[in-house]
Amino acid sequence: MSISFISHPKIRPGTIEERVYQKDLAAKCLESSTLVVLPTGLGKTVIATLAIAGILEQGKSALVLAPTKPLVEQHYTTMCDFFVDVKIGVMNGNTHSSERVQIIKNNDIIVCTPQVINNDLKNEKYDLSRFGLIVFDEAHRAIGNYAYVNIASYSHSLSMGITASPGSNKSKMKEVCQNLNIRKVEYRNANDSDVTPYTFGIHVEKIFVNLPNDIKKSIGLLDETMNPYLKSLKYLGFLDSDKFTSVKHMLLIGEIIRKRISESKSRDSSIIRGLIAQSVCIKIQHAINLVGTQGTTTLRSYIKKVNESTNRVSKLISSSSPYKELQNILRKTKIEHPKFGQIMQLVNDRIKENNSSKIMIFSQYRETCELLTNKLSRIYGARVTKLIGQSNGGLKQKEQIRLLNDFRSGVFNILVSTSVGEEGLDVENTDMVIFYEPVPSVIRTIQRKGRTGRKNFGRVFVLIARNTADEIFEEINQEMERNMKNNMEFLNTWIRNEHTEKQLHLSDY
Repeated sequence: MSISFISHPKIRPGTIEERVYQKDLAAKCLESSTLVVLPTGLGKTVIATLAIAGILEQGKSALVLAPTKPLVEQHYTTMCDFFVDVKIGVMNGNTHSSERVQIIKNNDIIVCTPQVINNDLKNEKYDLSRFGLIVFDEAHRAIGNYAYVNIASYSHSLSMGITASPGSNKSKMKEVCQNLNIRKVEYRNANDSDVTPYTFGIHVEKIFVNLPNDIKKSIGLLDETMNPYLKSLKYLGFLDSDKFTSVKHMLLIGEIIRKRISESKSRDSSIIRGLIAQSVCIKIQHAINLVGTQGTTTLRSYIKKVNESTNRVSKLISSSSPYKELQNILRKTKIEHPKFGQIMQLVNDRIKENNSSKIMIFSQYRETCELLTNKLSRIYGARVTKLIGQSNGGLKQKEQIRLLNDFRSGVFNILVSTSVGEEGLDVENTDMVIFYEPVPSVIRTIQRKGRTGRKNFGRVFVLIARNTADEIFEEINQEMERNMKNNMEFLNTWIRNEHTEKQLHLSDY
């Protein structure tokens, strides 16, 4: 089948393949402020480009916002590749304010992090009147005090939100649409008839692992450490049972206790005891989740912090007999989590099968990323690097950009990443993605999966430790993904009703 390309005076010939669904979605974005929800790899950036081309034809400018410097750099490079005879400016927090004013004035398209625009608007450096369209990449971030929210409040332009998922919480989804002045939601998935010709398929496989005895013993000893404090919470009337329910429930108990403390005129010792017990339970449950889902190395790192802490809660934990016994096990054991062996096997088999493969592995924790990077480096043919965030001595954004470019170009064939590698980054030829653990977020899950299946068939492996938080998080995600389409329909109905009510209200005057 011959490929036809978009023909447009503002778009470089032969750069954008003509796809009906992308043209249709771009046209709808020019009719009214629209949230485009599309699986990763199906061309949200192309749709934004086509919409921007339409705005430029009207003699207006466009503003493209992305939450991180690597994403801004990626969008800027893409826009420079796609557009012809168009002035494109890029800026971030390192760009001087006087220079930013000139960039805004002298360019047709501005690509920028939102914090910069937000600060400039607050300081009245310029306004947004010259922009006919503002593109909000990763639009699901437009909640709370995030910079997108304030920028949209200054704007009378068309808003175009793009995301792989606006989330599963209906109130937050409504908040995103309200904050970005959205009038319509356009949703496509890989099974829609106008999309399927361009999808390559992703096979998702769950791999369940059983915990070794030393990890089971560690969990048992942590349970013993926690039990007296659960009993105390039950005795004080904060729990119906002396069994741990969930971290979410325990956090809610903490809010209730703190509210009672703030409302109490006298210092009630039973309430203080309840707060201490709740804090102990949260810390210990976190330790249980760490060893059950990550392994002994990550638990050792956490326990070291508990032991070095001088606060009352940490001292209570470290003085417990079962906790001391746990430390003895951790000193002696050489057992790591069985997930490591599974990943080593998956990666080794894949590289043997195809030494030009690219593999991404996601983990929540830096300690796990470090351990995975070291272990995988021993595999013949593996060229491994890790991608972590900036905080606490991590990688600066320039280093992140360099590593991603090296991964794209084949300098590295395995990228081990924390959540910083989930969002929006375009790595076309990744043919395998491995989740070290499930994450309790439909947005993050969709983004992780979307790193593969872009240019060829992709495989996703999700590692799940039996009888741990992994199983709970995977179940949550399955339910969230099942509800995705219903949520899109709900959003459009809600937006229509909201808009109708506003029109009726205005007609009263």
